[in-house]
Amino acid sequence: MHDDSLTRRGFVKACALGAGAVLAAPLLGDRERAEAALRPLLSGAEPTGWELVPRILARIRPPVFPRRDFPVTRYGAVGNGTTDNTRAFRRAIAACAAAGGGRVVVPAGRFLTGPIHLKSRVNLHLSRGATVAFSRDPKAYLPPVLTRFEGVELMGYSPFIYALDQHDVAITGEGTLDGQADETHWWPWKAAKAPAPNQVAARTRLIAMMEAGVPAAQRVFAEGSYLRPQFIQPYRCRNVLIEGVTIVNSPMWEIHPVLCTNVTVRGVKIDSHGPNNDGCDPESCRDVLIENCVFDTGDDCIAIKSGRNADGRRIAVPSENIVIRGCRMKDG
Repeated sequence: MHDDSLTRRGFVKACALGAGAVLAAPLLGDRERAEAALRPLLSGAEPTGWELVPRILARIRPPVFPRRDFPVTRYGAVGNGTTDNTRAFRRAIAACAAAGGGRVVVPAGRFLTGPIHLKSRVNLHLSRGATVAFSRDPKAYLPPVLTRFEGVELMGYSPFIYALDQHDVAITGEGTLDGQADETHWWPWKAAKAPAPNQVAARTRLIAMMEAGVPAAQRVFAEGSYLRPQFIQPYRCRNVLIEGVTIVNSPMWEIHPVLCTNVTVRGVKIDSHGPNNDGCDPESCRDVLIENCVFDTGDDCIAIKSGRNADGRRIAVPSENIVIRGCRMKDG
């Protein structure tokens, strides 16, 4: 640990005293020690800062799922690394949701797929030895869906794992999510190097549309726009759990909950060093716990957001009540 880490920690605590919105657990000592140290300063006042942590944690409860399993292989999935299993995942998730919920189980093997759209009460569970590898074909992630790109709403490529207006959704297990992004797939879209196609023109146009107040439904950026999809994005969801999985080779941000309430990200390992490969970016979310994760990323390990410029002011939903503890920021 560098000596200046203590100074940074003190700064974060000082900010927490004033706002009480985003709390990072102390690098040294436990939560109780931090609370005890601050309690005399807060005597007789409404709880703020570190004393808010127990209240926040009391509200954060991971979703619980019925004890029913829906193996993707039952719905036609083949874990040979080459078969397109997009329809098999879709059928398994639909069956699970229709039955009232449970686990969609991915057994050991390498399962190639396009986007996975989760539904309420569905836990996508990756068994040990399972890898879900996502297609490198951008057309697989169309038609466009409501999403955010760098804090701006638009209709764009579907995130690899996506849920819109759902509740009680999860991604769990000991398996791996492989975005298959590399120097020739997805990542080059970031660079402004001719003659390779890139995001520069589309990003500039999107920001101009945002500032002009064009409705999000009319900001359509699909094929030919080169705005990379996020890896995991629950959008306007309640009761979200992401636990145990390993994430590698992401196009850009890995875990990006937007406008969500009651989110737990626990025991996740991220190893992805592409451009804008942020680890976990809760945006306009409340009651979030990020704990015991390992971040080995090409950009920010964790970045807390609330929308960009005009869109942030238009939507006007802050991020608040976020607890971060026990994480290892290995690189990023």
